[in-house]
Amino acid sequence: MYCKNCGNAVNEKNASCPNCGAISGQGNSYCRNCGTAINPGAVICIACGCSLNDKPIAAPGAKSKLAAGLLGIFLGAFGVHNFYLGYTSKAVIQLLMTLLSCGILATASEIWGIIEGILILTGNINTDADGNPLGE
Repeated sequence: MYCKNCGNAVNEKNASCPNCGAISGQGNSYCRNCGTAINPGAVICIACGCSLNDKPIAAPGAKSKLAAGLLGIFLGAFGVHNFYLGYTSKAVIQLLMTLLSCGILATASEIWGIIEGILILTGNINTDADGNPLGE
């Protein structure tokens, strides 16, 4: 890891850069991945291709955060949002909880879905099962 303020190598465990004293993660003059000087306002490092934003960049075909969140809120008892995001094991558990209990555990499964839907919409869950960032 490199200091974003001065570009010198920094141990990931350090709270600040030993060279310039900048707090870890602060600055916008150097790439944190390779230490190359970057242009102001750049989004991607031209040397290594790393995203310069703290927020990951979603691919053009990324799954929608809004769709996943709403599926969790409205169809969470059936695990539809987890099927959509690729978390099939979790989705099957939610679906079986609802169906095999003849609806007795549907309330618990729905609460689980609502919580996950809210977590998706607030950005606490921000990747799909393959680790790809969710799109807007």
